[in-house]
Amino acid sequence: MQAWSKNQKVDGTIVEFMADTRCQFTRKIGMSMLHPGPKGALGNIRCKRFVLVVDKGEVKNVEVSEGPDDPAGDNEPDGPVTAKTRVDHILTLL
Repeated sequence: MQAWSKNQKVDGTIVEFMADTRCQFTRKIGMSMLHPGPKGALGNIRCKRFVLVVDKGEVKNVEVSEGPDDPAGDNEPDGPVTAKTRVDHILTLL
């Protein structure tokens, strides 16, 4: 996560990257992908593409990019499904 943070040039900012290698957090908040496609292809539980906007421990916004034929929210990078979790939209929520 540190390398990704550094690569994305957010290392040392208010953005915090966190791993969930056992999907414990993902399952607790209901963000596990239920669609059989990604699990069938990759062999393990996958996390939905989502953003939590959290301020002082309180969740202010939840945005999820998924669609009936796009469970990972990335079929169309500039499309409306992915737009829910793109930076320009999230910045409007801050």
